Amino acid sequence: MDDRVTAGVTFGLLAAWALHDAEEVALLPGWLRRNLPELRDRFPAVPEKVWRQAEAVDEREFAVSVGLMAAVVAAASAAGQLTGGRSAFYQAALNGFGLHGLVHLAQAAAVRGYTPGSATSPLLVVPFTLWARGRLRRTGVLRPTRPRDAATGLAVAAVATVATHAAARRLLGR
Repeated sequence: MDDRVTAGVTFGLLAAWALHDAEEVALLPGWLRRNLPELRDRFPAVPEKVWRQAEAVDEREFAVSVGLMAAVVAAASAAGQLTGGRSAFYQAALNGFGLHGLVHLAQAAAVRGYTPGSATSPLLVVPFTLWARGRLRRTGVLRPTRPRDAATGLAVAAVATVATHAAARRLLGR
């Protein structure tokens, strides 16, 4: 049995993320325009500020923020490769990616239909995450995860998302 963590495990995160986010970049802005009125009616408890932010999603800003997030995921993948998969940053990004896929599935269930990202989540995001974690486990480098780690991973992903959107707005002069 090969006891090395291959580039398929580490840089595979970047490749899987890129395919998943291509779905989001291609479909999210139009999907939001078409579905926001119905979503507003179906989910009246959502604060008005959230709806205004969703309405303000600009295709260029979204694409730039995804590009900036690509740099974060690339750095995590490189850290994973350089450390043989041991990097806490890489493993947190991998776990966050898998949880992100589950969030997409929950969103699709909540709206009872397609949401951008929900097609690649069950086909790519979740399976890749489980496969990569299995490889890390077999090579003995998978760090133990606790529920607190998952919450921290999602919080870091949320902060990174907000930061990349803010940076995109700044880069675009908004």
